[in-house]
Amino acid sequence: MSPSSVVMLPYALASVATARRRLSSDLLASGLISATVDDAVLVVSELLSNALRHAHPLPSGQLRLAWTCSEERLEVAVSDGGATTEPRAGRPTLSSLGGRGLGIVEYLAERWGVRHDGETTTVWAILVLPQPVRNGQTRKAEIHALRG
Repeated sequence: MSPSSVVMLPYALASVATARRRLSSDLLASGLISATVDDAVLVVSELLSNALRHAHPLPSGQLRLAWTCSEERLEVAVSDGGATTEPRAGRPTLSSLGGRGLGIVEYLAERWGVRHDGETTTVWAILVLPQPVRNGQTRKAEIHALRG
């Protein structure tokens, strides 16, 4: 995999599945283990779903998905045309039908945040990549506890 990729996606629900396939294929081809790829794909799904649900498209009518991979970390980012509210992790009740997306991102990512550049809002997340250990096994560099 190249160390970074940028994909422009239509502002449509079908883009979530397209992004999942593209990211998964690219990360697996780079040699990342499937559990890490699954986490990254879930985070991107949540970020794209939130952009489609709460934000406007970029002036081009699209959303931008970008990812950059180093030896230790993977950064994923979704850019949109902004919204009237700031993205934040919610604290839904057990019976709530939604509102868990950024909580999932918060749990899986080392950290996440929001950048603003004019009319563009980018929500990003950084995932720690497993570090190789002996006998071909891997381990996560950090273990995150679910924040309450």
